[in-house]
Amino acid sequence: MTELEHVVRHTESRAEPEDRGAPDDDRGGLARGRRVVLAVVGGAALMAVGGLLATTLVKSPAQVAAETGPPAQGALTAEVERRVLAQTVVMRGTVAADQSVAVSPQGMRSAEGAGAAVVTKLPLKAGEPVTAGQLVAEVSGRPVFTLHGAQPMYRDLKPGAGGDDVAQLQQALRELGHGTGADAKGVFGAGTKAALAARYRAIGYEPLPAVADGGAALKSAREAVRSATWAVEDASGPPGAPAGPGSGKGGASATPSPGAAAGRELARAREALGEARAALAAAEAADGPMLPTAETVFLGSFPARVSSVGARAGSPVSGPVLTLSAGELVVEAYLKDDKRQLLRAGMAVVISSEVSGTDARGKVALVATERTAAQPAGDLSQQGQGQDPKGGGGSGGGSGAGGADLGYRMVVRADQPLPAGFAGQDVRLTIESAATDGEALVVPVTAVSAGADGRTVVTAVSADGTQRRIEVRTGTSGDGFVAVTPARAGALAAGTRVVIGAAPRQAPGKPE
Repeated sequence: MTELEHVVRHTESRAEPEDRGAPDDDRGGLARGRRVVLAVVGGAALMAVGGLLATTLVKSPAQVAAETGPPAQGALTAEVERRVLAQTVVMRGTVAADQSVAVSPQGMRSAEGAGAAVVTKLPLKAGEPVTAGQLVAEVSGRPVFTLHGAQPMYRDLKPGAGGDDVAQLQQALRELGHGTGADAKGVFGAGTKAALAARYRAIGYEPLPAVADGGAALKSAREAVRSATWAVEDASGPPGAPAGPGSGKGGASATPSPGAAAGRELARAREALGEARAALAAAEAADGPMLPTAETVFLGSFPARVSSVGARAGSPVSGPVLTLSAGELVVEAYLKDDKRQLLRAGMAVVISSEVSGTDARGKVALVATERTAAQPAGDLSQQGQGQDPKGGGGSGGGSGAGGADLGYRMVVRADQPLPAGFAGQDVRLTIESAATDGEALVVPVTAVSAGADGRTVVTAVSADGTQRRIEVRTGTSGDGFVAVTPARAGALAAGTRVVIGAAPRQAPGKPE
């Protein structure tokens, strides 16, 4: 019998004598009393249940802090690895051509005379290939075409000129099938004139004359030779003409004979003829086609490509009309002092393109010894940008004034030619500045500590949790790891777990 039933029955038994003789109204009051008792008992039960629930859910601040606190501290461990450890430097670089030439044909002279340079034709678009001898632009009706050569143009080449730049022109013309005849190497003679004229005609233009007088000087020289020739003929007289009185043997006369005067006149006429012929030869040598600096772009290798186009037809020439790139693609980066001290030519590099998701391997080809300043805007010449990083020196352009300091120029060359799609990309360079000689035992740098006795140790943890200190010698470090060699051979092996973080729970043992 439950406590509730016992209370109800006890109440009923106490009220029973009165109920026996009471009227029906008294019995109704008794029923109401029962309901009140039941309500009181039910409320008490509910309050008891609520109290139990409250003690379960409500917690003191101390209890909450105890339940949410960190677990007991233990040792964090990592596994000893055996691998090649490399120290790396990660930086950004830009893929560019080995040679980049900004074409800015200022001072272009047309056949009708000088005037403001205006772009009249741009046959190529950015990204298109360029071959040797090809027309790349037209400015004020005059062509700009490419030739093969490493030496930039620094002067107009005219007939009669000589030098290495003339020899380069001759070689470039011969590569295009235009022979230079009997001209000596480096001498702009008749054969070179004919070859240059043929190249201009091949691209649909006439070359500019070296002497811009409409041929007047040559015509005058020829007329001088003709006049001198006639003078010699007149002074010579008809064949067999007498030399005049007093010209015989033994004859003597105080006055010059007519024959002597005629002889002097003939000698002078012949001297004048020789001078006239020399002047004609000089005029003929100077006459002919010339190669203006503004009409030619020498590139070190072909095929080249158009990197960018900076003008359009009808616009005045106020800067680079277009930029041509030649040679293999390389990566250029600029180093600050701290990184320059770590890097040198020959180091291995991984070139990563986030655009294509591909990697390429290469090596550092050049680290400049001088800082490079940014070139001021509008200061680009026709051959104004880096010729060939392979060309030694390593000055990186000097630290000249006028631009921001970029740092030390570094050039990375891929082991295999980079795809054309890499051109112009900003890529990630991972440079291996140091590495172990083959595989070595490697642990996180946090695993190594110095004991009170000054020895460098790692703390190894066995399968049963026992810890022991092992003396090691450290080597190459990089990317958060360090190569270690145990002081006693075999004391540490790959796969052993070592403490890297928290302090061990038990006192460490003696170093081995």
